[in-house]
Amino acid sequence: MNKNVYEDLKEQTYIIENIKSFEPKHIFECGQCFRWNLDENENYIGVIKDGVLKVEKKENKIIITGVIIDNKDIKDICKEYFDLDNNYEDIKMKLSKIDDNLKNSIAYGYGIRILKQDLWETIISFIISANNNIPRIKGIIERLSKNYGKEIIWNNKSYYTFPTKEEMSNVSVDELRKLGLGFRDKRVYDTTHILLENSKILENLEKEENTEKVREQLLELPGVGPKVADCIMLFALKRFEVFPIDVWVRRVMNDLYIKEEDETKVNKRQIENLAKEKYKKLAGLAQQYLFYWRREA
Repeated sequence: MNKNVYEDLKEQTYIIENIKSFEPKHIFECGQCFRWNLDENENYIGVIKDGVLKVEKKENKIIITGVIIDNKDIKDICKEYFDLDNNYEDIKMKLSKIDDNLKNSIAYGYGIRILKQDLWETIISFIISANNNIPRIKGIIERLSKNYGKEIIWNNKSYYTFPTKEEMSNVSVDELRKLGLGFRDKRVYDTTHILLENSKILENLEKEENTEKVREQLLELPGVGPKVADCIMLFALKRFEVFPIDVWVRRVMNDLYIKEEDETKVNKRQIENLAKEKYKKLAGLAQQYLFYWRREA
């Protein structure tokens, strides 16, 4: 159970003015993250690796308030986490020129940004996500964090950070099962211990430039299949060229481009080749716009 409790952390605020490509609902509900929720005032509150952030949109301003463990600078944290140095207006302009389908999906999800999430947390979260639905995934991750992460008390509420691999080192398969992981319990346990015993794996994944080599290394981890590997690469390693394929993505690609009568007959390779050809190095971003548009609209 929790040993570390953080309270009386200094509240910090960071304001972003006149940013066109930042719509909280689009960012937090496009399937890339599981620790963000709406509060009673319709603002999003999320637990990130080092703290808790609240994101509020007021006219042309994004107001981010929060507390960070060790009182790290909120501006630095937000710049990296929200990918603020990347010009999404430019990205959207390039992608919109490809075809009207993508142009329409971008118009719908214009405020999407790809978050730079913690690699360890993303690996475990997406193993948990396999054959699972979002409310259930969120519930499992919340219980895992509450049981084994650090507690942060802010505005009289308790929040729990995602447990580090060290904090999960003594968690048994049976304990994971009790949190509702189902068949994923053994996979999470095994992957945790592989990464504990080989501390360089995460570092090497961050450093490796060749996307195919990164994919190969990820696929060696229990519970990481091709789709999970692609999600990890896109949402933690900023490999914008990967194109994760799930039911929604297969559906939208078939509806818009392939037009096979039975969409279950459309194979992954066919979609990957099409995405590579059409979207090139921005395939992952195209995927997010198409996925969000197809699922929400």
